[in-house]
Amino acid sequence: MSLERWFGIAAAGSSVRTEVLGGVTTFVTMAYIIVVNPAILAFAGLPVGASTVATVLVAAGGSLLMGLYAKRPIGVAPYMGENAFIAFGLATLGISWQQRLGAVFLGGLLFLLITLLGVRRWLAESISPSLKYSFAAGIGLFLALIGLYEGGVVDSAASGMPVAALLAPGTDLLRSPDVPLKLGNLREPTVLLVLFGLLVTVALLLRRVRGAVFLGIAATAGAGYLFGLGTAPAGVFALPFRGEYDLSPIAFQLDIAGVLRLELFPVLLTLFLMGFLDTLGTLLAVGAAGNLLDEKGNLPGIERPMVVDAVACVASGLLGTSTSGAFIESATGIREGARTGLAAVVTGGLFALSLFFLPLVAPLQQMRYAYSPALVIVGLLMVTTIRRVELDDLTEAVPAFLTITLMVFTYNIANGLTAGLVAWPAVKLLAGRWREIGPGALVLGLACLAYYLFGLPH
Repeated sequence: MSLERWFGIAAAGSSVRTEVLGGVTTFVTMAYIIVVNPAILAFAGLPVGASTVATVLVAAGGSLLMGLYAKRPIGVAPYMGENAFIAFGLATLGISWQQRLGAVFLGGLLFLLITLLGVRRWLAESISPSLKYSFAAGIGLFLALIGLYEGGVVDSAASGMPVAALLAPGTDLLRSPDVPLKLGNLREPTVLLVLFGLLVTVALLLRRVRGAVFLGIAATAGAGYLFGLGTAPAGVFALPFRGEYDLSPIAFQLDIAGVLRLELFPVLLTLFLMGFLDTLGTLLAVGAAGNLLDEKGNLPGIERPMVVDAVACVASGLLGTSTSGAFIESATGIREGARTGLAAVVTGGLFALSLFFLPLVAPLQQMRYAYSPALVIVGLLMVTTIRRVELDDLTEAVPAFLTITLMVFTYNIANGLTAGLVAWPAVKLLAGRWREIGPGALVLGLACLAYYLFGLPH
């Protein structure tokens, strides 16, 4: 069977070339996870080499499964946010990294169970269309903030300040800066490259050039190397599963029994809701970015991507990495025209190939100036979905506003999603419009309220 028939490329209004380009673009904007995720999990005690291999395996397998089974142009990888929660958020509880992996595994099993029972689809379809489009707008702003921050255009207000100025009086504890963010150093060469990348990408988009986002990344990276701002790799080839990349120290080392304790219920609740909502928000957001949602704001056939997400979570716990699922950076490939699973297969294939070239991939982390403009541009394009939010109806506008603002201002997608899902039925009740609240919306609202009451919000 040909690629055209298997993936329905022509029916989706795409081409093999467009799908390949979209898959490559998604990989380029996701590849930083290969370096960043192990670095974060190292704070939980996981060895970096083994954690790197686990990260790549989950990203490769999850993306391939997303393409071949779910047939969606969405890459899969360990989530940013969940990895920080596992590494830092659980540090004060004194639980081992084996127990943390056990929690990831149990969360994945629960995802899989409720997906196969149809509960996840039922919950997804119970969310109002306005709230769904606010997910996309909020994630768009969140992506833009990540891009601006990673590129140095926006910086922490604490950056460059002496440590003494950040200490609370009479203590050795850091206080919150009076202003959280500030404009970065616009004279910094890498920041100038980010601005250059933004201008190039916008110019290409205005001229409707195919592959504008990817070409913008390539042009910015090329300019960086030309001016000596690219880092040469320490090597090219490395065999996985050997030496420092031996997976055995963490694979199948999870402790399931150790996490099945009442006092650790908040951990399970938090990981479950963060993973569930991150995936739901991401699927709806990338669906909105690619005009893949139906008239009710639902993603047709959402069960299959959710099954893939659940399987990726289970695999994450087994192999030794954090909660995984649909990656929001997939919106860059979708922006390039990707509409079918072939794009995800290309992304997964590149992750699998990178397993043998890990020293070569490492410098990508130093090229934030190259992919930061892409995140900003895609964020801009996703924010346009706010036009479909019923802003004239306060019962829709208030939850949507909370979703967007808390998602961005707390630097956490799950916080925005939970706030919106709690606020929606609450505001409807205040307005006396309780008949509009379906059972699914009530279940989601109560579950998200439990996150704030009994979970570990951060």
